[in-house]
Amino acid sequence: MVRFALSLFLLLGLYTTVPAFGQDPPLPDTPATDAAAVAPAATPAPEAAAAPDPLNTGDQAWLLASSALVLLMTPGLAFFYGGLVGRKNILSVLMQCFMCMCLVTILWVVCGYSLAFSGTEIGGGFAGNPMTHFMLNGVADDKSFIPAGEVKLGISQQTFMVFQMMFAIITPGLIVGAFAERMKFSAFMIFTGLWSLLVYSPVAHWVWYGPTHPIFGLGSFAASDAMPEGALDFAGGTVVHINAGIAALVCCIVLGPRRGYPTQITPPHNLPFAVLGAGLLWFGWFGFNGGSAFGASNQAVRAFVTTQVAAATAGFTWCLIEFIRNGRATALGMITGAVAGLVAITPAAGFVSPASAIAIGAGGTIVSYIFVAFVKPALKYDDSLDVFGVHGMAGIWGAIATGIFALDTYGVGRAGGLINGNTAQVIAQLKAVAVTIVYSGVVSFVLLKVIDLIVGLRCTEDAEKMGLDLSDHAETAYTIS
Repeated sequence: MVRFALSLFLLLGLYTTVPAFGQDPPLPDTPATDAAAVAPAATPAPEAAAAPDPLNTGDQAWLLASSALVLLMTPGLAFFYGGLVGRKNILSVLMQCFMCMCLVTILWVVCGYSLAFSGTEIGGGFAGNPMTHFMLNGVADDKSFIPAGEVKLGISQQTFMVFQMMFAIITPGLIVGAFAERMKFSAFMIFTGLWSLLVYSPVAHWVWYGPTHPIFGLGSFAASDAMPEGALDFAGGTVVHINAGIAALVCCIVLGPRRGYPTQITPPHNLPFAVLGAGLLWFGWFGFNGGSAFGASNQAVRAFVTTQVAAATAGFTWCLIEFIRNGRATALGMITGAVAGLVAITPAAGFVSPASAIAIGAGGTIVSYIFVAFVKPALKYDDSLDVFGVHGMAGIWGAIATGIFALDTYGVGRAGGLINGNTAQVIAQLKAVAVTIVYSGVVSFVLLKVIDLIVGLRCTEDAEKMGLDLSDHAETAYTIS
């Protein structure tokens, strides 16, 4: 009898604890509802401290990897530019690109990030307050970043900050190609520091963080869902490429042409270096565009795909144009075209389809080729490495093309672009392009003139003959046997 009672007790216990087939078991340490109804109330435990907002480890990992990819683009740019200059100036180009990595990082931490991405503003919305996040004050690494309203991303603000830092680094680096082989290193450092704070950070604020300024309020995150509205710039077509391209044009005009331009210019001394640099740029661009989705999402995948499609189309298109005009394609032409396609797709990457990426990439090459092959020789400005022709003009085309091809279901979530019948988006893009051109051009011109008065911009004629590697850095890249 005792054995029977024990067996029955065990069976009943198993019945009440093992779920029926197809049913989920109760959560651990969670009592059943009917048991709670009859059980005496437990003494409440002391209230635990509020846990920090959960971060999505996948999104965090993708953004950190993307940040590293974007940083790699600056050494890639150094090799791309370095291979295209004369052998006596390659170290000066490498030094300028690496100085951007050092100097801009410091300035970004001190106040550059706050100028670009502070929620409190100065000048009626002209820029963020530099003291809000001075020395990264309040930029947390353990809480979800809230760009607008109550919308929480899966990444911390410090992750967002370091990703955006890499954009701030490479943008003045792009300008280097316009004044290569003739600007003094001291003048370059002053110009880069001031330009990053007075031009790059405000433009980033206008396009990416939603200022209230009536003229400069170009784009924003919607408070309801943090979706972009106003001017669309997915990864920096306006903030990075148009901004740098216009400054580059102003630089080469203010400095004047290189000695002997255009008939006695030294040809590229190491095209394999340039091809290597272009490959590193292409590789890093997947972080540049893919990371701008701010998470490992379907939009990141879309940006990844459209980036590859546009770059490949643009490189092919440049080769095709060379075949038609000259009967042969060149390595320099192919890598120039690929970079033009990467620039053109940057503002549109997460907003358009792969089919549209083909049109954007081909258009980027056509526009850039016209300015490199026809406009520059006609106007006789010495943009040494075609920064304006490639980055400036392909960036302008890409910004406008974003207003044409953006889809309402592809990360915009509203009216889309002209392809969806929304002409207002094209107008918003044109306004952003025009404001950036005027502001970057005027401020860059003023900065250059002031620096020229203080320390002088251009190296001496003897230094230019000797090469900036020796005159500025007392080094040579190659041992002469």
